[in-house]
Amino acid sequence: MDLIDTLSPPLPALERPWAHRLRASETLWEIARGVGGGPFHVVHPATFAENLGEMVDALAAERVEGTVYYGKKANKAAAWLRECTRPGTGVDVASVPELVHALGNGLRGEAIGVTGAAKPDGLLWLALRHRCLIAVDAADELERVARLATELGETAEVLLRVRPPSAPESRFGFAPDAVKAAVRQCGGPVVLRGFSFHLDGYDPVPRAELAAYLIDLCHDARALGHPASKISAGGGIAVSYVDAGDWARFESGRHDGWFHAGRNPARTYPYHQAPTGAAMVTAILRHEIAGKTLAERLRAAGIELLLEPGRALVDGAGFSVFPVLGCKPAEDHLITTVAGLSMSLSEQWKGSEFLPDPLLVRRDGPGGTPVRTIVAGSSCMEYDVLTWRAVELPAQPRTGDLLVYPNTAGYQMDKNESGFHQLPLPPKVVVDGDRWHLDTDHPIQEIR
Repeated sequence: MDLIDTLSPPLPALERPWAHRLRASETLWEIARGVGGGPFHVVHPATFAENLGEMVDALAAERVEGTVYYGKKANKAAAWLRECTRPGTGVDVASVPELVHALGNGLRGEAIGVTGAAKPDGLLWLALRHRCLIAVDAADELERVARLATELGETAEVLLRVRPPSAPESRFGFAPDAVKAAVRQCGGPVVLRGFSFHLDGYDPVPRAELAAYLIDLCHDARALGHPASKISAGGGIAVSYVDAGDWARFESGRHDGWFHAGRNPARTYPYHQAPTGAAMVTAILRHEIAGKTLAERLRAAGIELLLEPGRALVDGAGFSVFPVLGCKPAEDHLITTVAGLSMSLSEQWKGSEFLPDPLLVRRDGPGGTPVRTIVAGSSCMEYDVLTWRAVELPAQPRTGDLLVYPNTAGYQMDKNESGFHQLPLPPKVVVDGDRWHLDTDHPIQEIR
């Protein structure tokens, strides 16, 4: 294969202005020195707040009552949580530590949704004590919720999670007949507030149509005396990392020769798609079912729509920085080794690849000859590689330079991190203009 045939087209990331400014400023180097020379993640709560506000506004524009819950598993930073205390927002959690973290950062229990399958009694107990909204996944879990609520003298506010008809083999949610039986189990200390679902993929149409089906379930539940007035459509709100032309060019020509050792992943995230973010919420609400939009159906039924986006709320709100340790030649490209591990870019640990191009920030400023390189982590494992694809950088990286991976806040920067080799986890740095500080779990001391 000729060298020219192995050159992959660039995939520049779509970035927000704050990221461009920070990358070009001395503040980035100040942070690098301040954290001790290792890898670090940068998070930008103002962008998260903007994304969150746009989704709340999308509901309001269609005159639909609802709540946008941040799907906390997308990123563990505390900085996002304080933004979820405004009206119309909340946090979705699935463990005791996540629930405690949300409570410790100012969320009231009524603004917290508790999801996940087969929840332990400890999580249910804490959720009941704080009057969280619990998405119940199975009949035995519903029985445990009822028992614990009775013992505590609390009221359990629940949604019943429905297994999507398009995913009959899913391990999550109630099958159609089981939903009817679960509705009959509710009552007494268990208040049925409505139903929920989660769908794979990023198509607004099946979400709208399944939500319309859940409206019918709410009507049926109301006929039995339940105050069912909420539907959760889960997450899966789409994000675009690169523009349409770049993605089409890349996908149309992709082959093993672009990747070191032929490691071309069989499946990757769709790095360009549309609609995204708040526009996708609008598309869901405006989809017509039997001549009426979902928004019209929700308004007519007096039903609130709950959303649980994760990645879409942290879109553009963070990036990851890896200091360069050194370079070595490998056939027609270089191997650049950075401080840190590919576990801090977790797509690699799912047998996939985080495809947006990394960016070189040079200690000595611009200049040099373009080179092609892969990027490897600093462990002793052959598979510890951040970028298998040979990407073009404007110059050969040198020890002390920085490689920036853009837009990593969603499921990348902390989903799979571990202290392998006894290396500390990369810190998260919260930025606000030229000011920065380390992300802290419980920033109550900052309140004045």
